[in-house]
Amino acid sequence: MNPESTLSNDRRHFLKAAGAVSIGAVASVPFVGRAAGEATIIETKVISQRPEYYCGWPTLARRKNGELWVSWSGGRLAHVCPFGQVVSMTSKDDGKTWTWPRVLLDGAIDDRDSGFLETEKGTLIATTFTSLAYESYMKKGQQMSGLGQDGWQTKNFGDEELRRWMACHNRLTDEERKAELGQWLIRSEDGGKTWGERIPTIVNSPHGPIQLKDGRLLYPGKQLWAEGKKIGVCESNDDGKTWDWVSDIPTREGDDPVKSYHELHGVEAADGAIVVQIRNHNKENAGWTLQTESSDSGKTWSSPHPITYGLPSHLMKLKDDRLLMTYGHRRAPFGNQARVSSDNGKSWSEPMIISGDGAGGDLGYPSTVELDDGTLLTVWYEKMKDQKHAVLRQAHWKLPEA
Repeated sequence: MNPESTLSNDRRHFLKAAGAVSIGAVASVPFVGRAAGEATIIETKVISQRPEYYCGWPTLARRKNGELWVSWSGGRLAHVCPFGQVVSMTSKDDGKTWTWPRVLLDGAIDDRDSGFLETEKGTLIATTFTSLAYESYMKKGQQMSGLGQDGWQTKNFGDEELRRWMACHNRLTDEERKAELGQWLIRSEDGGKTWGERIPTIVNSPHGPIQLKDGRLLYPGKQLWAEGKKIGVCESNDDGKTWDWVSDIPTREGDDPVKSYHELHGVEAADGAIVVQIRNHNKENAGWTLQTESSDSGKTWSSPHPITYGLPSHLMKLKDDRLLMTYGHRRAPFGNQARVSSDNGKSWSEPMIISGDGAGGDLGYPSTVELDDGTLLTVWYEKMKDQKHAVLRQAHWKLPEA
């Protein structure tokens, strides 16, 4: 089976059913949450600066020198289109102001998602994957216009819109387009001034790899274009230049990981456990985040188990060693939520709302950093009611007292 032909169905279905979860599914989950209190929202604002483009699936990172980087899939005209680029902005004042967007990578086909990481050596890494999912819409003469409360909406192309898509599409032959499919990263060794050529990675996930205390880069993710589309982790021992497969992540009984496990992210807890969360679209707990853990540096993993409705998640360790997960909430209240773990991921608090004023489900992929004063900054993408295209939104907030 051609993996590209099934991307919209398998990886996201570009999320026609992302918000659907049955009452029975919720009732069957033995989730135990601890009271967390309410988050204090200091400020929420739009930070993207080019309203003519659709912004999608960002990652926020904080460098050792305090500089913030946010990268995302920009240059887009729609949620699914051939124009995606890896774009970034930086901030030197904790997100109060951001630089003008800069294109880091612009491949010949759609560059989607963008993870971001600074390694211990100071190398900057941006991740992405390439896609031809737009082809099926173009052939139908339709354009996906967003994820509303009732699922994806499409509209017929106008002549000018279709001409632009075709002009982009026809830059390559069918064979050349297929050769462009892959999972990629780019590296900068000079603080982001210059970036190297694309490096293939074995897996992809929206927020990219993490660094462990032993120096390894660990990349939990999914093989998008390889036969079998395995779910697991790979590692790099040379600062992201090359990658090797480490281990498969097991499948929960009754699940189909190829069709319904997506968009992983991980964190190393204070006790050395590695916690990885998975976006789940299996019938059981559809639309939920599942979690798996490793106590042997990623060699073996527990069976995935449900954590919460909402997806996909971003994980981080706070200065006080608690873990924080932030995730999109694609049913009322539409927005983004957070949970905290004080026991290295064994249990999680009740949810805290970071944003809850969304117009629909075309939003999420929040990622979070902790600032010097202990407050938090979260960036996500969102198709707002009064905006033609999705924008980047940012919340400056703080957790309740522990």
